[in-house]
Amino acid sequence: MIEFVNAFFDPDNAFLRIAIYVATLSSISFGIIGTYVVTRRISYLAGAISHCVFGGIGAGLYIQKEVGISWFEPMYGAVISAIMAAIIIGLVSLYARQREDTVIGALWAVGMAAGLIFVDLTPGYFDITSYLFGDILLISMKDLWMVVFLDVLVVAVSIYFYNILLAVCFDQEFAGLRGVYSGAFYILLLCLTSLTIVLLVRVVGIVMVIALLTLPAAVAGQFSRRLWQMMVLAVIFCMIFNWTGLALSYSLNLSSGPTIIIIAGITYIAVISFSRIFHRIKQKSS
Repeated sequence: MIEFVNAFFDPDNAFLRIAIYVATLSSISFGIIGTYVVTRRISYLAGAISHCVFGGIGAGLYIQKEVGISWFEPMYGAVISAIMAAIIIGLVSLYARQREDTVIGALWAVGMAAGLIFVDLTPGYFDITSYLFGDILLISMKDLWMVVFLDVLVVAVSIYFYNILLAVCFDQEFAGLRGVYSGAFYILLLCLTSLTIVLLVRVVGIVMVIALLTLPAAVAGQFSRRLWQMMVLAVIFCMIFNWTGLALSYSLNLSSGPTIIIIAGITYIAVISFSRIFHRIKQKSS
């Protein structure tokens, strides 16, 4: 840990400071959106969106290298595919419930398959492991500004539409009866989730994106009774997981994304276990 602190203040390790800044700022979006995902119980939808992101990344590589549009970076394709997947999944979830699981499963598989096909069609060799498993140490200043923009957007929407999103998460039908366009706000929530997932891909990768989106919020849910409390705690827990994971991965020469997820997973299991033990002790004593 001391080695990590010394490296952080080393003038030659600008990449490490950028990683810490991104880990800290991205926790704001992860904690807020993760709270909505856990509360609304749509982690499986987020999983489908995350795998569609890989299709967009592959398409972005193809457009950049084969088509020759040099400014079109893979993450632009990721954003487009994520938004499209969120809208499709949202509409299917609202208007075709009997086929929801089939459509979501199809998008899940087709997204990954399309990404691999586009990579195969793109000339040259590309290391896709950073997209699959993440590498926060490779994040640039451009990514940092993307995080800042997403944080502002997520915080602004969450504050302005807090009561409406609260109603959509807990009782969407009742919100609709009160005149709220619950379907539109549900799709808005999925679109914000998709943008957050694109950001998460840079931190922990597509394979483990759902874990970091849900685990901090799930842990926070054990210590809070209100949605805003859960959001604040989820942000704090996400920061702790990111900082600890970065420090350990740097000191032990491990991959940062998997290390962050392992720490989050261990914490979640420990909190759930202690919570159940405490609950049983309390029942016996009463």
